[in-house]
Amino acid sequence: MSRNIKDKFTEQLFEAILKLESKEECYNFFQDIATIGEIKALGQRLEVARMLKEGYTYDHIVAETGVSTATISRVKRSLEYGEDGYNLILSRLEENN
Repeated sequence: MSRNIKDKFTEQLFEAILKLESKEECYNFFQDIATIGEIKALGQRLEVARMLKEGYTYDHIVAETGVSTATISRVKRSLEYGEDGYNLILSRLEENN
């Protein structure tokens, strides 16, 4: 694990997330713990990752999601050099469809 995100507070947060049992529980928890804007930004980043993997251009991604090119670049960097979290979850989501 890198970037020094691992601490007792993050550990507790991730343990809490792993305890959620339904989509409704996720909605309730995340609405309490984060702002609507923060939640929507996370969702947009996941969609940006999916679109990048499918080969969409930056212009198309901006038009579809409304994110900045800087956000797209950060997501792309994570896809290429990150901890493989996006790739893992995108492949699992694809398996369920």
